[in-house]
Amino acid sequence: MQSSAGARAFQNARLQKKFKKQAEASIAAANAAYGQGRYAEAEALCCQILNELPEHFGALHLLGLCAFAGQHFEAAKQALKQAVTVDPRSADAFSSLGAAHFALGQYEDASTYLEKAIALKPNFPIALANLGNALLHLSRVEQAIELYDRAIRLKPDYADALCNRGLAELALRQFDHARQSFERALLFQPRNVEALVGKGLVNIELKSYDEAKGALETALAIRPGSAKILSHRGRLNFELSRLEQAAADFDAALALSPKLEVALQGKAMASLSMGNTAQAILACTTLLEENPRSAVAMALLSACFANQGEIASAIELLDAALAIAPDADLIGRKIFFLDFLADADFAVQQAARKHWWDAIGARLPQRTLSPRPLDPDRRIVVGYVSAEFWYHSAAFALLPILRHHDRTKFEIVCYACSPTQDEVTARFKRLADVWVDSWQLSDDELADRIQADKVDILIDVSGHTTGNRLPVFARKPAPIQVSAFGHASGTGLQTMDYVLADPIFIPQSARHLLAEKVYDLPCLNTIDPILDVPRSELPMLRNGYVTFGVFNRINKISDDAIRVWSKVMREVTGSRIIIKHTLLDDPLVRERLVARFVTQGIVEENITCLGSTPRHEHLAAFAQVDISLDPFPQNGGISTWESLYAGVPVVAKLGNASSSRAGASIVTAVGLNDWVAEDDHGYAAIACKYAAQPAHLAKLRAELPAQLAASPAGNAEIYAGCVEAGYRQFWRDYCASMMPPVHGAVGWEKAR
Repeated sequence: MQSSAGARAFQNARLQKKFKKQAEASIAAANAAYGQGRYAEAEALCCQILNELPEHFGALHLLGLCAFAGQHFEAAKQALKQAVTVDPRSADAFSSLGAAHFALGQYEDASTYLEKAIALKPNFPIALANLGNALLHLSRVEQAIELYDRAIRLKPDYADALCNRGLAELALRQFDHARQSFERALLFQPRNVEALVGKGLVNIELKSYDEAKGALETALAIRPGSAKILSHRGRLNFELSRLEQAAADFDAALALSPKLEVALQGKAMASLSMGNTAQAILACTTLLEENPRSAVAMALLSACFANQGEIASAIELLDAALAIAPDADLIGRKIFFLDFLADADFAVQQAARKHWWDAIGARLPQRTLSPRPLDPDRRIVVGYVSAEFWYHSAAFALLPILRHHDRTKFEIVCYACSPTQDEVTARFKRLADVWVDSWQLSDDELADRIQADKVDILIDVSGHTTGNRLPVFARKPAPIQVSAFGHASGTGLQTMDYVLADPIFIPQSARHLLAEKVYDLPCLNTIDPILDVPRSELPMLRNGYVTFGVFNRINKISDDAIRVWSKVMREVTGSRIIIKHTLLDDPLVRERLVARFVTQGIVEENITCLGSTPRHEHLAAFAQVDISLDPFPQNGGISTWESLYAGVPVVAKLGNASSSRAGASIVTAVGLNDWVAEDDHGYAAIACKYAAQPAHLAKLRAELPAQLAASPAGNAEIYAGCVEAGYRQFWRDYCASMMPPVHGAVGWEKAR
């Protein structure tokens, strides 16, 4: 019995014969119109043919192509599905159908039809490249690159395939390969906008910012109204710390395309950096409405929560982001946030750092070091790698070390990893023997430079904070590597030899958890004496009430700390509190902070919030404070020193991780042991006890600056000498370990 398909074929053959000449002429005219971009005319001719010959393959295929060209992708899909039903051996039709599904975001279906096209026609460059595009969107990046390679072998000048291969390589962080792909695409098509944008993006990653700017500006000149290119230029400006220009670019992009993901990401980043948390939250919320699985949006929203002191919520969002994209930056951010979480003890914090090493650091190739003179007493080359050579707390801890270095014994090389420069930067430049603007160097380039400078001891100042170069330290470009001065709470890197701390900051009981060996100093850090703080009388004597002060980052102010501080304020009748931080210029952050106190029974009138001020005004504000309250679990550092130099003692509490022991480290080191508590009850008791002793506070206010100068921790020259003694010991131990054993000898002597 004849099948329905057979009957259809017979009938179609009769109709084809009848209208053959007319159809051939019409399809030829339709193809010509399509080729000249007259899609409506081509579509009308196809419809005429299909009215007579509903299964005319050529008309169905061309009708689909016309709909696709007009961006009517659903209509294109329907026409092309009919086309492949009529001729299931047409590789071109399957390829076009795959492209229609791709345009609709149906990447699995797209890959299915493109695979059929390639099965029918293995050497089909367009289908191969388009299948690569579909797989790239399905996160099958390595397979996508294989397909681009096949397409390029068949068509070496295939600029689009080269460009898309570059994007795939960029996704895998194969930056050198990506740059080559974009450059080759531009060799064949110098005005290929996507390749220019790709070149801009890869050069941002490689920190070649001048090249990135040139590529993006050229792309914008070709396509001036492109929201995507404006967004990428915004990202470049953001990387260069040009926040206002970055924000303007992101706003311009969003005016053109309000839901553009890269523009919303940039808007959130710029808003966070400029202290507008509400705008950042709005951008993140819009991002997540468009893409609920956006790991970037989750990470940015976590920063918004952290800005308001909601650390548990911030970490919860980071964990969700890491489940989607286990990115190095996200792992590092979680490490940083864990320092603010009360439940994160030494074991939890160091396990997170080990995870960074296992996931990131251990996979980076370590350098082979060239031989160097093993003289234990020679001048040592010390390299400081920091993103904080500007007005930053870590800079205030590092400046006295550089100022008091013995230049006959130590050569100082500073590797500046941030484009931000100010008057503090100028002070560092004057103190360095060699200054390297390394923020434009890739990790490999920076490692090369460190090796070329023959650095003996390389110091990491940033730890797991923004702008760190820990991937460089994972490459081990120097024989001795040390974490110190900034975020020196352990890095987890097996290539980091030492961390500078003290017995309170990192107690003996926790040291086995660290990757580094702990070297003890008089205190975890110091600062230069603050001589320009005006002496002031005790405020409570003139005010008639006690004023507590917290001059710390808002994300350090935990709910537990607010609960204890509120208890103290309720017990100390009439007391007030002043909280000062730059983020308090942000109305959302300020209102949220005040509300947290109000829920603890503190009236709003007793809370004063101060925002950003010049440094001399910041220091002068301590004249309004009787007693400073150290936040917990993340303590203050430089702010504690500033308070003490202003004559204002600080109540501190010992926690169960290094970040929660910094305050106790400093306060104890300058002889205020009785201002350190073991728990919340003891903390409140200390604050209440001394709030009732104005005479003692007045005497302490007058004597504290001299007391600091008399302590090894507060005397910057003595402290720097202790640091240098550590460096010398590290170098001598290294020389001893590298000297060949001498048979029958005990010990060794310096080579003559």
